[in-house]
This record gives sequence, structure tokens and C-alpha cells, in this order.
Amino acid sequence: MTRCSLLIAAMTSIAITVARSGHELPVYPSYYPHEIEIATVASERAADLLRDGKMHAYVGGTPRFAGAMPETITAVESFGSFVIVRVNPASPLAKDEASICALTRAAIREIGGKASELITHPYPVTPFHGDFLNHVDLAAAAKARLLGSLTEATGAIVGELKVRAVGALARSLVRAEWQAGDSDWDVAIHEVNAADLVASAREALNGWLGPRWVRTGWFAAYRLLGDAIVDPERLRRIESDVERLRTGDYNGAVERINLERGLVGMLVGSCHKTVAGYTVKREYFNSEFSAGIENIAYDAHDGFNSPMFIRTVKLKDFPWNGWLALGVDGRPQAAWNPIAGFTDPFGRLTWFALGDPAAVPSPYDENWVFNRIADVESKPRR
Repeated sequence: MTRCSLLIAAMTSIAITVARSGHELPVYPSYYPHEIEIATVASERAADLLRDGKMHAYVGGTPRFAGAMPETITAVESFGSFVIVRVNPASPLAKDEASICALTRAAIREIGGKASELITHPYPVTPFHGDFLNHVDLAAAAKARLLGSLTEATGAIVGELKVRAVGALARSLVRAEWQAGDSDWDVAIHEVNAADLVASAREALNGWLGPRWVRTGWFAAYRLLGDAIVDPERLRRIESDVERLRTGDYNGAVERINLERGLVGMLVGSCHKTVAGYTVKREYFNSEFSAGIENIAYDAHDGFNSPMFIRTVKLKDFPWNGWLALGVDGRPQAAWNPIAGFTDPFGRLTWFALGDPAAVPSPYDENWVFNRIADVESKPRR
């Protein structure tokens, strides 16, 4: 186990308030621990540390327990990854748009029927996105269109399909006789990590984490499918709508929602590259009393690797404060400075522990949640 530790002295002062006998203090400090240890831990070792109460949570990875998972270990679920189906334009089966859509349909129907961690959802805005309710009817229509009745043409394709499966999940979804090499393939199936998809568009500076639209479904759709658009006019309209949404160039919520729906509609209007579904990520923590933690809050997209987790987690052994031990799957890889670094999982978690922003991203959408301030309407004294 390669171990990199970071000890953070978080509590520098204690606010002293007046208290009368028999009454509690009106304001409590944050549950923020006064010492946090972040260590890189292999998945095999993480299981032992969690079980023995020597680590409180494992961030970003899946611990490998030798037997059944102990009752004192609890899991939370967040957005894992997209699974993408892409058609090879050089394939002899990809003759026109109709045949390309037939190839896509055949591949999605095949992998969607597997008993696996894949949740079939052929639409780029998922229930983990805060704006999913604005797209729920379009998502249902896309699923009906792609997974409708199996036509004779699609049935003929199934027998001769060559699939390039990229990654362990994709290989587990595709039957062995379909799997092809890197050059001779009709359809490619691969996994795209949801957090990595938008990581390069994020900015973290002086306690600010943004921009807000990075967490939306329409932006994920643009990042996923924008490079597959071949029609120049459609691509121009897509780029124009993306710029309007980024800059707030619309009048009110109704126009914004219509812009988002129209944008995603243009992105999914082609079968050259299609979302087949998504996976769920599970992260584990020790919930035992009194060696574990409670008051767990986490991000729908980033799970434990978010300021929401660091700012809310409470050690069961202490009313507040204490020593929090976290494990991270993977060694640090980014430069360590607030301008050019802290962009890998280890660095982001470190920055969330070091920084103390006034507001942190909402765990479900693109909004903000106040951390050290409150939105209070003042009233004049009479």
C-alpha cells in the first residue's frame, strides 16, 4: 500500500458565548473534524481498515471484502458512468441513417437484456441530474424509439454484428462471438466516467466551485454527443444554444427549459453515437457505534469526493470535532497548487478539506447550499 497522508488542523479558534445554567448554547460549531487524514489505500486493504474501524470511509473505490460485507459497513449510491454505443462509419452495415440506427438498436437491445450493473436509459439526461424532470417525457420517448419492436432488418443484423468492447464492463455485456478487434468492428461499446466527463470544465479558485451549468444534464449531453454531429448546420445551432445557456442569454425559466430540451433533442437526433444507459457508483463507510460516522451527506455526481460530505460528516465518538480517517482509491497525480492543480480525485478531496467556501454545490443540481452564511431577511426594529 502506497500511503500519502495529510493532517489538517482545521479548528483554529473556538467562539465563546454566554450561557446560563440549565440551557444549551444557542449555536453549535460545525461537525467539521479538527484533524483529517487522507491516505491512498488499495481496495483489498480498504476492506480490512473499514471492518477494523481504522478508516471511516473509502472514497471513489470499491473495497474487496473476503467474505460477506459486515453489517457495520454501509454503502451510498451516486452517478457512476455512461455506457455509449458508437457506430463505425466504415462498417459495411452502416449504409445509411436507417441502417446506422438499426445497428444501434441491435446493440442496445443486446446489452440491455443482460443481468448486470447497466441501467438501460438511452438518453443523456439521467435521474441523477437535477434537470431530469424537464426531460422525463423525452427520455421515455427515446427509450420507446430505440427499444421498440425488433424489426426483421434488425434481426438480420444481430447474427453478424462485430462489437469492439472497451473496458471490463463492456466486455461483460457483449457475447464472446460478437467481440471484434480494434479495426474490424461495426459497433463500439465503452464506458465514460460521469465525473471525469465534466472535470476539465470545472474551476476551483478562492473557494468558488463552478460554473453551475457543469452539473446539468444538457451539458453532459453536449460533452458526450457533440463530437458525433456531422451536419454542419445542426452543429452550428448546437454551439449557439450552448453559448446562450452558458451566458444566460434567455428570458426566464420557460425559455431556458425549452432551450435545454431543444439542445438535447438535436444531440440525440442521430444514431452515430448513442447513450445506452448508465451505472451507479457505490461508496462505503463505517457506521458502527462508536467507531464509525453518521450524518452522511454526499453528492449525486461525485459521491464522497465533494465538499458536501466533508462539511457534514460527523464522528459518532464526538458531538463534533475529532479525527476523521479517509481512504482514496488511486495515488495523487495532479500538481498541488490552487491554480493549476488539485484536479485529480486525491487533490480535489484535499482541496475540499482545506478550503472553507461560503457556499458549496447542491448535492442534486446546479444550485448552491450555504455553508458559513445564511440568507436571512432583515426586519426593522419597532
